[in-house]
Amino acid sequence: MSGEMFRQVGHDLVDQIASFMDGMGDRPVTLGESPGEIRALLPADRLMPREGCDPSELLSETARMLFEHSLHNGHPRFLGYITSSAAPIGMLGDLLAASVNPNVGAWTLSPVASEIEAQTVRWLAELLGYATDCSGVLVSGGNMANMVCFWAARVAAGGAEMRETGRPEDGRPLVVYASAETHTWIQKAADLSGLGTDNVRWIPTRDDLRMDLEQLRAAMDEDIAADRRPMMVVGTGGSVSTGVVDELREMAAICAERDTWFHVDGAYGGLAAMLPDAPEDLHHLELADSVAVDPHKWLYAPMEAGCALVKSGDHLRNAFSYHPPYYHFGIEATNFVDLGPQNSRGFRALKVWLALQHVGRAGYETMLADDIRLASLLHETAGAHPDLDVFTCCLSISTFRYIPAELRTKVGDPEVEDYLNRLNKEIQARMESQGEAFLSNAVLDGMYVLRGCIVNFRTAEEDVRAIPGIVARTGEEAHRELYVGA
Repeated sequence: MSGEMFRQVGHDLVDQIASFMDGMGDRPVTLGESPGEIRALLPADRLMPREGCDPSELLSETARMLFEHSLHNGHPRFLGYITSSAAPIGMLGDLLAASVNPNVGAWTLSPVASEIEAQTVRWLAELLGYATDCSGVLVSGGNMANMVCFWAARVAAGGAEMRETGRPEDGRPLVVYASAETHTWIQKAADLSGLGTDNVRWIPTRDDLRMDLEQLRAAMDEDIAADRRPMMVVGTGGSVSTGVVDELREMAAICAERDTWFHVDGAYGGLAAMLPDAPEDLHHLELADSVAVDPHKWLYAPMEAGCALVKSGDHLRNAFSYHPPYYHFGIEATNFVDLGPQNSRGFRALKVWLALQHVGRAGYETMLADDIRLASLLHETAGAHPDLDVFTCCLSISTFRYIPAELRTKVGDPEVEDYLNRLNKEIQARMESQGEAFLSNAVLDGMYVLRGCIVNFRTAEEDVRAIPGIVARTGEEAHRELYVGA
C-alpha cells in the first residue's frame, strides 16, 4: 500500500469512525443477534480468498459491519460490565503505536516506548497515591495484572527455589486468602502457579460485603499453627459486583503482623483513590505490597490496558527475570521482559500516556466524580420507583430489582424469592436483546439483582433517569408472561 493510498483509505476510515461516535447514542446498544446470524454476515464458512481486494472497500464494509452488529460499550446507556467508553485519543494512540510497532520487551528494541511505559507506570502510581519509585508493567487487563502480582508474592514467600523446584525453600505449603467478593482471577492464579485452588482460603464477608477480618485473623493463625505459610491476602479495592471497598488499612496491619504479602485488587475501583471524597480505605493503597489497576476500565483507555504495581522493584525481577540487570550508556535500562510473563510486548502504554496528558489529573477527577454522581442518581431514581427496590450503591455501581406490586407483601417467601430471581434474570436478558439499555447483574445473599455500572463519559442524566422506567416496563411485560401464581 503506497503512502498516498494509505492516506486516502485512512482518511475515509477516520471519517466513518467520527460519524459512528457522533451518532452512537442514536443506535441500539446491541441488536441482540444470535451467533448464527452473525456468522452469516461473514459468511463464516467461506474459504480464505485466493486473490486480494481493494483496501478501501474492504475497510469501509468491515467498519459498517462492526458499527451495525456490535455491542456498543461506548453507548451512553451501556451500564453493564466494567468496560468503559474508549477515549478517542486512545484510538489514535493505538494507530500511532502500530505505525512504529515497537517490541516493548527489550529497551534496545523500543527505547522511547520503554521510557514512555516507565513514565506511565509512575503516573498511574501517582494517581493512586502509591510509591512512584515502585516497579510496574502494563499488561492485558485486570486478570493478568493481579496474576503478575500473585506470582511476585509467590516467589517472595517461597524463595528462589520456587522457580527451580516449584516448592518453597522451607517446605511449608503456601496459602492465600480472599473473600467471596474477589474476582475469579484468584482461582486462575492459584491453578496456573501450581499452588492449587485448594490453597485459597475463602474468607466470608459481613453484611456490608466487606471481608470479615476476625475470620481472616483466625484462618491465618490456624494455618500458621499447622505449619503452613500465609503467602498473600487479597483486599478488594472496589468489587466488580457492587463496588465495595475492603478495610484495606486494617488488612495491611494484619499482614504486617504475620509477615504476609498484602495485595489490593483495584482493577475497577483503585483509580477512584485520586478523588478527595473516595472511600477512606482507598487513600491507603500505599500500604499494599502490590496493586492491580485497569486503565481500560476507569481511565477510558481502549482495550487492552491493565497495570501491575509492586512496591519493591526487586520482586518483579525476582519472579520473572532470567537475565542480569542491563546497563546502557552507564544507566540501567528497563527491559520489561524481566518484569512480566511476556517476551514480545505491544506498545499498549502509549494510549494511556497520551490520555493522561490530554485530560490531566483534574479532568479525570471530574469525569470519575461525575460517574459516581450518576450512579447515585440512578440509585435515587430507582429507589423512588414504586416497582423497584434498591440495595447497594458504592463507587459508580448501583444495584436494584423489580418487584411486581401484587408480590410486594410476599417478599421473603422462598417460592416468591425464587420467582423474583427468575423474573429479574429474564428482565436482564430481555434488555440485553432489545438494545434500549444494557445492565448486568449481581447476586446479593441469594438475590438476583440488576446492576448498573457507570464508567462512561458519554452517559448523561437523561440516560440515567430513563433506566428505571425501562426496567419497570420490561419487568411488567415479562411478569405477565411468566407469572403462574408463585
